[in-house]
Amino acid sequence: MGRSLVVGKGHSLQGDIRVPGDKSISHRAAMLSALAHGESCIANYLLSADCFQTIDCLRKLGVAIEIDQHTVRVQGYGLDGLREPVEVLDVGNSGTTIRLLSGILAGQPFTSFITGDTSIRRRPMGRITKPLKLMGAQILGRADDDLAPLAIRGGRLQPVSYATPVASAQVKSAILLAGLFTDGWTEVLEPAKSRDHTELMLQALGVPIVVEGLAVRIKGGQSWSGFDMVVPGDLSSAAFWLVAGSIVPNSRLVLHQVGLNPTRTGIIDILRAMGAKITILNAHTSMGEHVGDLLVESSSLHGIEISGELVVRAIDEIPIVAVAAGFASGVTEIRDAGELKVKESNRLAAIAGECRKLGMDITELPDGLRIRGGCKLMGTVVDSHNDHRIALSLAVAALMAEGQTTITNAECINVSYPNFPSVLSCLGGVVSET
Repeated sequence: MGRSLVVGKGHSLQGDIRVPGDKSISHRAAMLSALAHGESCIANYLLSADCFQTIDCLRKLGVAIEIDQHTVRVQGYGLDGLREPVEVLDVGNSGTTIRLLSGILAGQPFTSFITGDTSIRRRPMGRITKPLKLMGAQILGRADDDLAPLAIRGGRLQPVSYATPVASAQVKSAILLAGLFTDGWTEVLEPAKSRDHTELMLQALGVPIVVEGLAVRIKGGQSWSGFDMVVPGDLSSAAFWLVAGSIVPNSRLVLHQVGLNPTRTGIIDILRAMGAKITILNAHTSMGEHVGDLLVESSSLHGIEISGELVVRAIDEIPIVAVAAGFASGVTEIRDAGELKVKESNRLAAIAGECRKLGMDITELPDGLRIRGGCKLMGTVVDSHNDHRIALSLAVAALMAEGQTTITNAECINVSYPNFPSVLSCLGGVVSET
């Protein structure tokens, strides 16, 4: 039987928070340090289920990795330093791991088998297998190479210029990482700008990358030395506190050292447009990434329309935006978010269905959600759909529901935020685990 999270109505949240290290950056730091020459030290690495899977896969590829609390040390031997794995590479629930690592495996002169859990085996992989095969990799998978498990026979790749059908940092990164194993310039063109963590980290390591509008080009055949870095706090994890601090009365929260990459700050722009009081303090840069502290205070929110580029910049935060909309005056409409149907769960259907159980007026649209705010919520039993972002979003909604809310199958929060319950308790929330 799965773990349940029981959350009571919140009356005030007060305190300082250090959110877990950024998941996207942790994945990339581990992979790029594995391809570096020499030892790298990654502080504040996110030790969640997803990021552990990246470490496990790299170890199976012959990379020596040591973990000391939240610091990870990686011994890299360059682009050709990986070894053919004896075992199948299992990414668990991590879409980032399977897509980015496939780009690296496409350049290796050996055969790898890579798979994941039930959710991963349902997610579309043709987005990466098609361009990687165009570059010269041999890839076999289910459903005409669109579904995992994947068998990848890599080797010497050819540079390509590839236009992605959707704006996806995972797809873009897979192609760029494969481009490292070519002799020329590999180009990716997107319909909208997606997260650029891969480009920023490679640029900070000295790899030639050119960004022109929606096009990104990388020069292959490069090498870099081991590096030290501190992973900034994950804005996607901070988003739950930004909403909680906005909707729970008499709240004041300070979130320290949070990553503020402009491709990720859609959640801040959305909440500010809804009337949230969010202030950025102590802004600076680290390894090319914008970092700062966030102060959030209780406020009165109002409904808005959210679509286009703003959705791309907040795609992972749409479930928690839907929760915020439930406590805003008027109607909030979210469009252009069809990508959420193929995440760890169908996040549009999952958040709409579970929030309705609590009493929220929320309707699923073909590519988004419509929420009429102001309904009184009542605690009940809801389900995570084995999706960490759904579970955490429901926990925040529960803070404004009368009575207690039980979130079943809540162990999935370990994917990104293992200590969320203890942090909520320290801030004044009423929470228990069963």
